Amino acid sequence: METRMNVGTKIEHGGAHIEYDSLMNLDEGWVSRKVFYDRDIYEEEMRQIFARVWLFVAHESQIPNPGDFVTTYMGEDGVIVARQRDKSVGVFINSCPHRGNKVCHADGGNARRFVCNYHGWAFDIGGNLMGMNAEEVYDPGDIDKSEWGMQPVAKVGVYKGLIFATFDPGAPSLEDYLGDYRWYLDCILDSDEGGSELVGGTMKFMIPMNWKVAAENFVGDAYHAAWTHDSASKAMTGGMAFPPIDFENTFHSSANGHGLEFGLDGIGDIALLGRPKVTEYFMDVLKPRMEKRLGALRSQIFGSIASASVFPNLSYLPGISTFRTWLPKGPTMTEVRSWTIVNRDMPDDIKDEITKAVMQTFGPSGTFEMDDGENWEHSTITNKGYVTRQGRLHYGCGISRKDDHAELPGIVHRGQFADSNQREFHRRWHDLMTAESWDDVPDRRSNRLKGRETRDLPQGLKSL
Repeated sequence: METRMNVGTKIEHGGAHIEYDSLMNLDEGWVSRKVFYDRDIYEEEMRQIFARVWLFVAHESQIPNPGDFVTTYMGEDGVIVARQRDKSVGVFINSCPHRGNKVCHADGGNARRFVCNYHGWAFDIGGNLMGMNAEEVYDPGDIDKSEWGMQPVAKVGVYKGLIFATFDPGAPSLEDYLGDYRWYLDCILDSDEGGSELVGGTMKFMIPMNWKVAAENFVGDAYHAAWTHDSASKAMTGGMAFPPIDFENTFHSSANGHGLEFGLDGIGDIALLGRPKVTEYFMDVLKPRMEKRLGALRSQIFGSIASASVFPNLSYLPGISTFRTWLPKGPTMTEVRSWTIVNRDMPDDIKDEITKAVMQTFGPSGTFEMDDGENWEHSTITNKGYVTRQGRLHYGCGISRKDDHAELPGIVHRGQFADSNQREFHRRWHDLMTAESWDDVPDRRSNRLKGRETRDLPQGLKSL
């Protein structure tokens, strides 16, 4: 039975008075349109969610050597992610503590130091202040350099190649944050001996939408695919339409807001790449390896029509191999950063074929990306209308399909056409927006798995 939210939850921060329980009732299956447009709600998201959850900042393959770095954002806070000399990873705010100027303007590279172009303050790759231009203008005692480096994040964690960071020293461990969802995440990170890597560079583009519109689409909206992407799928597959959905063998699974919707046919998403060479490699080489490594069930899940999100803003399509973050730039603008994720041990020609297929389908001019971007834009900007914004959005599909599945971890619902994971995504959003600290955030993974001994877990969870 789903937990009902306490009535009258109101949070007051920074002058905002927001009645969160008036914004959604997920037991009834609706969400207020204001969630996707209101400026005060957005500002509270920066404080209540992005300033304290674990956020994906880079893949280890992007910074393999000491001095390698990339720049990105955690919420709207710019950060530098740099490989240190001891091979650890440092993450610190990309802002000079002298006058606040952005220190590093490059997307990535290799550096021995970062130097602010305003007054020449110089920092090592760990963000420590090493010296300043015309340092003689400072009298003895004016500054203690050890206290004026670039501000580091509270914690950095790595899970099988994915680098995450959090600003909140009270955040749970990364392993606890990902929790049972790691069973699904391993389908793209640990399906072969060599692990994963990002290839082909970074695609960056802007969509005038609220970040949650895209994140919740990837976490569970298979419903739109056969309609929105009908022509694109036929173009990629030589005229083949989306296969009919088998409700008995399709699922939604969510764990603390992270979610995957998927089938068990093992081929649907692979076929959408439109690359026979890739299909042959996946079916004949990778999936047999995956079955030995992760078990038969996950080898069936991989490659099926599926989409996934790690709360709050990391999404991917297993099988199609697009991997992306939704970086918020205000309540009605989002920067998309997208990569191609592959197994490191794949042959180079297969990696090249997958990269081209991802660009053709889910790049800025991709056949599927353009379909989605137009929908997401208009799903956001229609809420500009005052009267429109007072309305509700329906999230009730599949509300009674919860299934205590014997093998699948997470909060599982049957049926690929459902709002189940989207409801759990917004439930996690509500949890964080109304919690004063992590102690107030409930555990919303599968009740079936709580308290079990390791020996009782489904295949693959024993290694977590």
